[in-house]
Amino acid sequence: MAGSEQSSNFDHKAFLETVSHRPGVYEMLDHNGKTLYIGKAKNLKNRLASYFRASGLSTKTLALVGKIADIQLTVTHSETEALLLEQNLIKDRKPPYNILLRDDKSYPFIYISADSDFPRMDSCRGRKRLKGQFFGPYPSSHAVRESLQLLQKIFKIRQCTDTYFRNRTRPCLQYQINRCKAPCVGLVSEDEYQQDLNDTRQFLEGKSQQLIRSLIERMEVAAEALDFEQAAAIRDQINHLRAVQEQQSVTKAAGDVDVIGFTQMAGNTCFDVLFVRLGRVLGHKYYFPQFKLEAEPGDYLADFMAQFYVRLVNSRDLPNEIIVPFELTDSTTIEDAIHAVSGKKIHIKHNIRGERQDWLRLANKNAQQNLDSHLASKSHLFQRYAQLQSLLSIESIGRMECFDISHTMGEATVASCVVFDAQGPANSEYRRYNITGIEPGDDYAAMAVALDKRYRKLADAGEGARPDLIIIDGGKGQLGKATQVINELGLGIPLLGVAKGVTRKPGLETLIYEDHELDPSGAEAALLLIQQIRDEAHRFAITGHRQRREKARKRSVLEDIPGIGSKRRSALLKFFGGRAGVGGASVDELKKVQGISLALAQQIYDHLHDA
Repeated sequence: MAGSEQSSNFDHKAFLETVSHRPGVYEMLDHNGKTLYIGKAKNLKNRLASYFRASGLSTKTLALVGKIADIQLTVTHSETEALLLEQNLIKDRKPPYNILLRDDKSYPFIYISADSDFPRMDSCRGRKRLKGQFFGPYPSSHAVRESLQLLQKIFKIRQCTDTYFRNRTRPCLQYQINRCKAPCVGLVSEDEYQQDLNDTRQFLEGKSQQLIRSLIERMEVAAEALDFEQAAAIRDQINHLRAVQEQQSVTKAAGDVDVIGFTQMAGNTCFDVLFVRLGRVLGHKYYFPQFKLEAEPGDYLADFMAQFYVRLVNSRDLPNEIIVPFELTDSTTIEDAIHAVSGKKIHIKHNIRGERQDWLRLANKNAQQNLDSHLASKSHLFQRYAQLQSLLSIESIGRMECFDISHTMGEATVASCVVFDAQGPANSEYRRYNITGIEPGDDYAAMAVALDKRYRKLADAGEGARPDLIIIDGGKGQLGKATQVINELGLGIPLLGVAKGVTRKPGLETLIYEDHELDPSGAEAALLLIQQIRDEAHRFAITGHRQRREKARKRSVLEDIPGIGSKRRSALLKFFGGRAGVGGASVDELKKVQGISLALAQQIYDHLHDA
């Protein structure tokens, strides 16, 4: 029987629609909330989808899938972090479907010998009796093996035993597959081998950015000397190093800390609490509190912390420190309240750096991921669609399309059309329209062009899907123009206008339908759905506009970032191998480039990711 049929009580299709393509850890739970299995993935969406394919699953996997009632995700910065967090969670939870290894062995190290002209590299455990250097410890022997394979691929240091090395008369297979330079038969000089060995030590000591800078300089020297073969070999080393230089923030600092991530969207709020004990991330838990009154994010955070740490203090394993996403005006009050009920002094901090900043980014990422899943869940969607149908007196709404216009002072105008159906966002059906031939800044004309482009074929030849409702991000003027176009096309599709309120805050929009304003009181679920699709249309439009504007200017996107001149731009492009590499880099990776501070790295990241 297929895995999807086994999991009859878990709606895997709706769940997979919300899963991120980022690396992370997934925890499968049964109907009693107990952990069945914990795994890690380089791409969460692809990995989890493999459990629900129609065929090819083993009997044991089918049995596991048949018991799944829920899956909880923890997004991480990298696959390395996912691996380390997975091991922490397995040790803590002891899931029945995971292989539990006894923890009575010492941790493994990477060892570089010191008793030869051509030292070897190997793994070892136990007491450090051998003469040489030790790097580690590593979380598992598997992690050591992976690291040794990587180092052999990049630096080609021998890993054979001394006996095998001394008795070679011709190169072995490792030389043939370009994993060793064959020092055993004199095919590499001692100086070159020592340089590779020094590079290896620098990498194992965590000095990847300094090493890459050094390699870039050597590559340029080789290129200037017309030694293009050597320059290409160094270039390959640099590319490999860029692919693996990662900050392992889940294990690199000590302390008992709670880290609170926060996000808001479409009137919903999510808090994600990351639990760090003895420097290890043990997991996280997310919450969706329902705030009835309009307030600032700081007020929401203070209310949440009062509930979480004061009222429920007896059920909490209190940390020594709480990291919050922004400053709290009454943090001292909360600290004193926790001390009064628990007797423990806790410090609340928001201005943090280093590994604590990494933890906060991780908590914020997971808050966003969980809110996305929450908004797209099937039960919530059904309730929202039902309320919207009742609010608008429409018999059935199965498909909605929402339009928004984006430009900068009339430049590079782009219209977006996003589509929601019964499953939530239908991303593959999103469309953007470049608007030309109108007066710059004329949003009414831009909306008319976009609607005509979208529905002309539907009106003339019946081509394309017909929506049950069209939502226009705009007031009466925009809605009036849209209604005129739809009437001229003879489609008769209902239109809803969504105008921002005076305060421009979520939940206070003005809804215009059939020439009059609606009162959404009592239909909060419908209003959340409208906000969600409107926000998605706005995001999709502004992203398209920025892309078009940058292309039209025919300039490097880095040139638009304040503080990035020609030298820093050149350093970034050399370090990451081009614009695509810069765009895919994290804040931690960006700040490794010479001349790039943490603040500037964050500025670059935000600009490139439309933050």
